Amino acid sequence: MADDVLERVRATGLLEPQADVLALLSGGRDSVCLLDVAVELQSRVRALHVNYGLRPGADGDEAFSRQLCERLGVPLAVRQAHRAADATGNLQAWARDVRYAEAEREAGGALIAVAHTASDQAETILYRLASSPGRRALLGMEPRAGRIVRPLLGITREETGAWCRARGLAWRDDPTNESDDYARGRVRARLLPALEAVDPRAAANVVRTAGLLRDEAEVLEDVVDATLAQRRAIERARLAEMPVALARLVVRRLAEDAAGGLCARAAARLDDILALGDDGALDVGDGARAVVERGVVRFEPTPRLQDD
Repeated sequence: MADDVLERVRATGLLEPQADVLALLSGGRDSVCLLDVAVELQSRVRALHVNYGLRPGADGDEAFSRQLCERLGVPLAVRQAHRAADATGNLQAWARDVRYAEAEREAGGALIAVAHTASDQAETILYRLASSPGRRALLGMEPRAGRIVRPLLGITREETGAWCRARGLAWRDDPTNESDDYARGRVRARLLPALEAVDPRAAANVVRTAGLLRDEAEVLEDVVDATLAQRRAIERARLAEMPVALARLVVRRLAEDAAGGLCARAAARLDDILALGDDGALDVGDGARAVVERGVVRFEPTPRLQDD
């Protein structure tokens, strides 16, 4: 099992020998496995642990991370994070934002390795499918996004646990991962087991489907590239004549290029944009506005509201 995990991670090419890597280390089984695999693959690895102080066991996680890194001979940076008592919003989203911000500051020019597994991938896809309609919800997390790499996306949570046991490595369990207080905890504890009761291969099938859709998404992006031919606008009449699926993709691409970020809602406004006629404007959400002038559709950032 251990040799198999090592070879599968090696095959991803995400943890090259002598590559500078900053591994995010929580102390859980997946991050412990990631750190040890990176050492075995002879990456020049450092670790980062963020102590949010949110649980009674947070200081124990930090102490464990220090001991593990000392054992593996890995330099460790520890950062303390404190959330304001009156802060609102999603707690897990706040922790994620803090973690990645600290990683960017600490990494320098290194890759940032995150211990997301195939099990996390299945849970993420199911969560997004429930909360975010659209094809992108089914694509899951990318193995590499900029400097962020996920070498364990082809490895299950059961396999990371088996790696740690085979290597004599302990880990820390975070009880909030299974808590019903968080949507992802409910997906993990209830939804996935229900699907696996239908077919034990459910999680693997979800991940496999995401991989196929990601391959197909690359083809669709090439079609959009060819359709736009590097232009930042398109004739409304031509947009209306396209197959609806392609027209939506073109609208989304133009909106996202203008807004400089994801515009998940733009594609759903295709009919409204076509209804503008040869002249008009429409905010499509996510910071983008469709503008039609003399029958040509383009997008621009949504103007900011002026203070009185």
